[in-house]
Amino acid sequence: MSDDTSDATDGLTVAIIPARGGSKGVPRKNLRTVGGVPLVVRAIRAARDAAGIDLVVVSTDDDEIAAVSAAAGARVVRRPAEISGDTASSESAILHAVDEIEAAGERVGIIAFVQATSPFLPSAALAGAVAEVRADRADSVFSAHETYGFLWRRGSGAEGGGDGSDDGAGGQATAINHEAAHRPRRQDREPHYLETGAFYVFRAEAFRTSRHRFFGRIRIAEVPEWTAIEIDDAQQLRIADALAAVHDRAGEAPGRIDVRAVVTDFDGVHTDDTAIIDADGGERVRVSREDGMGVALLRRAGIPMLILSTEQNPVVRARAEKLRVPVLHGIDDKEQALRAWAADAGIRLDDVAYLGNDVNDLPAMRIVGWPVAVANAHPRVLAAARVVLTRTGGNGAVRELVERVLPD
Repeated sequence: MSDDTSDATDGLTVAIIPARGGSKGVPRKNLRTVGGVPLVVRAIRAARDAAGIDLVVVSTDDDEIAAVSAAAGARVVRRPAEISGDTASSESAILHAVDEIEAAGERVGIIAFVQATSPFLPSAALAGAVAEVRADRADSVFSAHETYGFLWRRGSGAEGGGDGSDDGAGGQATAINHEAAHRPRRQDREPHYLETGAFYVFRAEAFRTSRHRFFGRIRIAEVPEWTAIEIDDAQQLRIADALAAVHDRAGEAPGRIDVRAVVTDFDGVHTDDTAIIDADGGERVRVSREDGMGVALLRRAGIPMLILSTEQNPVVRARAEKLRVPVLHGIDDKEQALRAWAADAGIRLDDVAYLGNDVNDLPAMRIVGWPVAVANAHPRVLAAARVVLTRTGGNGAVRELVERVLPD
């Protein structure tokens, strides 16, 4: 048993997620969505779902990331500018966060360093890594996946051991983990493990001493290879978003949208986004009685609902009064209006479903746990949605959402 074992059993196990506001490769990367969920929120949820994690903390210098993280249930530690630049290390952010937590009177025993740039972090593997450290079987554990790949290095001819010629494509290739002239079958090769960067779990006191994530007895937490994508550029973000459509839905109860409140746009959601204008300039819209029944079922179940619209037309309020739900219309800033409404209602934004159809819904969709789109929504809204309904606006989309929210 190592000398610093006591720190793993005394104190909190804290997941710390460094999330700067600045990013050159993908601007505002930590707020970009995968499967309709911001990357930082995906990391928070994965950490919250991991057994053995007592506290989830986001270290950030950015107001918007701070607000989104708090709404998702994380504690926010504001990172000073001197450790928020491009050259600042993750270790410096973690050390600062631990200092802030302990200055508040809480002791940190184990640290789980979680990266928001890994959107498919498996909670079970993170929990297993925590258990390894807590049981004193390791001092540091990191996520990695098994690989049998043949690795090569490109370099100069001299480095490659060849004739010194340069092929014009980076120099002569050199085999790294195998002999170039020997090609054994996969079953005859020893596997290697590729670090994914998703998470690192280690003892707090030993980390303070080493100021590095690797020390002492180091073990691997093996994760599936498909979870290993890390977002460093726009193409990886697109790939992750495509994967989310398959893997996220596989992990959720079929069709279930687990929320405590529903907020919807009006035009294009309760209506088919068309209007009839009479000679006096008055507007008439078409709505679905099926949607009306869905709203009634939601109201009877005691789940709060709000209609949030930029439209100032009296028809919006008239429909809301008919449905007996509150309405905020003529709203230019839907995000701030939604934040204020949720705060007044005592509902976390992570527990809200927002149903939208057009680009003015995107700010509100970005901050909720369940951004939902009608089937005929704008392409940018479809891309931002965690769930895309099968029905179009004005044709039962609201009813479909309600049926997926209400328990069986």
